[in-house]
Amino acid sequence: MKIKRQKHAKKAISFYKYNFGFREPFQIMIDGTFCQAALKNKIQIKEQLPKYFMGEVQLCTTKCALKELETLSKDLYGAKLILQRFQIRKCKHKEPVPASQCLLSMVGQTNAHHYFVATQDRELTTALTEVPGVPLIYIVLNTMVLDKPSVCSLKYVEAVQLGELVSPHQQQSLQSLKAEQGLSKDGEERRGKKRKRKSSNPNPLSCLKKKKKSMPQQPKTDREKKKRSRHRKRSSAGPSVSVNPDPSSAQS
Repeated sequence: MKIKRQKHAKKAISFYKYNFGFREPFQIMIDGTFCQAALKNKIQIKEQLPKYFMGEVQLCTTKCALKELETLSKDLYGAKLILQRFQIRKCKHKEPVPASQCLLSMVGQTNAHHYFVATQDRELTTALTEVPGVPLIYIVLNTMVLDKPSVCSLKYVEAVQLGELVSPHQQQSLQSLKAEQGLSKDGEERRGKKRKRKSSNPNPLSCLKKKKKSMPQQPKTDREKKKRSRHRKRSSAGPSVSVNPDPSSAQS
């Protein structure tokens, strides 16, 4: 029987994985009725649920579910101690509401956070079967059982396969692809700055070397003017001629 239950659970989990995007660690939302049933049937939730799911799980609840157990009779004190050990997820209720109402609000219309719901509340399970993609866990004959997919979930998957609907998992994958390709929310591509293209036929006149601009001459100082005037006088006078004759030529 144990092998059959695990095969049934594996089949149901794979259905939610491939059609609704469930992944490990599986998030299991638990209420007080499930803890009370586990206490009566001596079921260790923290130990047996990971084995049953054959993977990592995160057990969680809400403040409203804890508050409901506090306000009820003392017979539920043990269930309250069990429920306190799990993670508490924030709900939108400022004042506490019944646990069934709180869990319904956490699931919403699409179960975007991929919760498994563990409960013994029949009204809650009936309401959750109307939401596609919500796996239900309950206790029967001292064993935990993962319920088969509801009719609503099967119809939803069939509609997605026929192309009539787009699943939330497909919507997320499309959004991630758009983000990778640089598409905006409106579906338009984000346009970057246009780069100036170089012309293939440049102007031949532009290839000519530009003449260097002559630097403006600085005004000459008086000292430089005097030096230049002396140099000009010497050059105009020519080579100097010796006046004294050669004494040897005079004696001859």
